[in-house]
Amino acid sequence: MNGDIEIIFVLYGDICTISSIVKKIKLSGKVAMVHVDLITGLNNSKDVCLDFIKNNTEADGIITTKSSLIPHARELELNTVLRYFILDSLALQNIEKQAMARGVKPDIIEFLPGIVLPKMIRRINKVSRVPIIAGGLIADKEDVMNALDAGALAISTTNESVWEL
Repeated sequence: MNGDIEIIFVLYGDICTISSIVKKIKLSGKVAMVHVDLITGLNNSKDVCLDFIKNNTEADGIITTKSSLIPHARELELNTVLRYFILDSLALQNIEKQAMARGVKPDIIEFLPGIVLPKMIRRINKVSRVPIIAGGLIADKEDVMNALDAGALAISTTNESVWEL
């Protein structure tokens, strides 16, 4: 695994393989964040999926689109990434409402696609004190720099050519 990459988002696997996937990441000295919505057998809206991650893997935290999972994950002392898809102005308003909601305090907000206008990153930063990761459709250095210059803390991408920037 690339030496410059510090955090690995696990976006695949199932209840039988997730422990070994996370173990491989941890053995390489990386932080493992498991997207519980995408793990077959764990992809429900129940707190028990978080209990499973905490008790059966060495994961450092979780990624989810389900804001209802954030409070329990925090109780379990798991790092949390709340992932949003910004598809229209209603989705943006939902982010703004949840930023003001009590009890839903993720460590990081990730929004997709990450190539949205820098204006959106600045707008979300105004209503939320939660750091932002821009993810999805990040294709080149220009996309990375636009997101970071607008206030994103980091980017996430499956595009391996971007990992080497």
